[in-house]
Formats: sequence, structure tokens, C-alpha cells
Amino acid sequence: MANLSLFEPSLSDPFESMFRRFMSPMRMGRGNEELDVRVDVVEKEGAFKVRADLPGVKKENINVRIDGNLVQIDAETKDEKEFKGDGGKVVRSERYYGSVSRAFTLAQDVDEAKATAKYEDGVLTLDLPKKAGGGSKRLTVQ
Repeated sequence: MANLSLFEPSLSDPFESMFRRFMSPMRMGRGNEELDVRVDVVEKEGAFKVRADLPGVKKENINVRIDGNLVQIDAETKDEKEFKGDGGKVVRSERYYGSVSRAFTLAQDVDEAKATAKYEDGVLTLDLPKKAGGGSKRLTVQ
């Protein structure tokens, strides 16, 4: 009969305990899901309102580009944490650097001159007025 003690929940052998810790999933800190830009777009008469979640990003690290009906949001974040023991010796230090970009198209071109952006409490709010005369045109087939 095979020895199945490696797979039993209570391990008494230090080697088996070390092996189990080694094989367990590693904590990687921030995952890719935390870098996603979650966006809500609402269309109102004459304008689009966009809300994008960008927690932990400084407003100077946010760039918004508008090209016709294409909207692109770029953000960069830098997070540094340092934990010290009683003696001042660094016990653990974590750093995170990352950037994210999100682009999407709207149903109509945006009037870039009248567009505004506001960032507060981790939420970017864009007010994007529609460009006048940007509606669809129906062609007559001859």
C-alpha cells in the first residue's frame, strides 16, 4: 500500500510541510483585474457622460484623448510601501508600477472644444458634448 501521508491534511514531517508551502499558490500582490478601467457611458440629449474607475491614480498621471468618436483613457500608477521592524531594519518592501489604457468608440463624434474632465475620489468623469451635425445621413439609392 502506498504512503499517502503527503496528501493528508495533518503533516508531521517538516519536509512534507515545506513541500506543501512551496506548492501552494503564491500571492502576487496586485492582479491584472485591479488594473482594469471600469467604464460607464450614459448618452443624454446632446452629450455623453463617462465615469471611469481609477482608484489610487493621481490626476496628473491620467491622460484623456478624444479623436472624433474615439475616446482613450491612459493612466499610470506607482505604489510603494515599506514596513519596518522595531529596530528600523527593513523587514518587507513592496513596490508596484503599472499602466493601463482603455479605448472605446461612441455612437457620434465628440465636440473636443467643449469636453470636460474631472477626477475625484478615484473616479474620472468626462462630459462629452456631441458634435453638431454629427448625426447619421440616409442616402437615397438611385
